[in-house]
Amino acid sequence: MTINGTRLGRKNMKPRKRVFDVLVCLVVAAPALVVTLVVMPWVWLDSGGSPIFRQRRVGRDGRIFTMLKLRTMRVDTPDRASHEVGASMITRSGHLLRKSKVDELPQLWNVLTGDMSLVGPRPCLPSQAQLIEERARLGVLGLRPGITGVAQIAGLDMSEPVALAHADAAYLSPWTLRRDLMLLMKTALGRGSGDAAVSGG
Repeated sequence: MTINGTRLGRKNMKPRKRVFDVLVCLVVAAPALVVTLVVMPWVWLDSGGSPIFRQRRVGRDGRIFTMLKLRTMRVDTPDRASHEVGASMITRSGHLLRKSKVDELPQLWNVLTGDMSLVGPRPCLPSQAQLIEERARLGVLGLRPGITGVAQIAGLDMSEPVALAHADAAYLSPWTLRRDLMLLMKTALGRGSGDAAVSGG
């Protein structure tokens, strides 16, 4: 189904954004890989499961892709949104990894493969129907999902699907390098550090 807002999202998505994503990933790939490899044994010992967590998420135009993360929750955690799970499922290593955002480093691979962008709406689960519907209505599904985004910096999580989708829609305006750099810098400095899993459940 064609959605007018989705076409708007594509129109405003410049090829230079993709170039920026790839260049940043290539620059940080080596140190990110080293950090990931260093913490993987700790994650494995702490959780008893694969250090790399794979989960189906909704990508651009509603396509499903597999998102990668370092495992931060117990292996018996149900496949639900973070705010529905709760802090009791987070491992000891997971608390630190989530706070420092190191758990997101494997998503650089998702960016390189084109499933994600550095900045954009956070990808949701296929089961989050209300959020998907609202994003589709506003045209947000025309964007590549991001590792960080406007809503995350604003402290919104997926427990507020309508507010989240409207915050995501602010990113539909024409892309600028300055805005992406500012959002990435704010993320690196700890903005948007609220964790839905900690407050949920």
